[in-house]
Amino acid sequence: MRQMEVVGVRVEMPTNNPIVLLKETDGERYLPIWIGPNEATAIAFAQQGMVPQRPLTHDLMRDVLEALEIRLTTVNITALRDGIFFADLIFSNGREVSARPSDSIALALRTGAVIFVSDEILDEAGVAIPDEQEHVQEDEVERFREFLDTITPEDFGRST
Repeated sequence: MRQMEVVGVRVEMPTNNPIVLLKETDGERYLPIWIGPNEATAIAFAQQGMVPQRPLTHDLMRDVLEALEIRLTTVNITALRDGIFFADLIFSNGREVSARPSDSIALALRTGAVIFVSDEILDEAGVAIPDEQEHVQEDEVERFREFLDTITPEDFGRST
């Protein structure tokens, strides 16, 4: 098992489907997992520290665990079958519960639980991006954003 960190939620083009992107803590592999829009929102809220007026489902689960004096200690993403990822929630009382990785990640971000992915999944679905390439891509995206800020319709031979 490899410890992972949540990079963030992205939208995969051209389908506009959200993905959560995990990265090896001590490595260069990334793991994209396709998720639903509700889970994408829950993960993004947790990463940004946003607190909704009323608890979302994952906030409620965290609060219930606290009330029962049980901690979520670990999230293990354990399998990939027919394009579907599987995860287990590991609690402080020794119990394990099967869950979707998206829900597991959203809950882990709220509770401080550690996320692990099996080596087999990373070997099968992980994507290696060396750190220097990651910085180059970030620079290219920033230059493209700056270009978009300065472009006008007239630059394409059209006027509005």
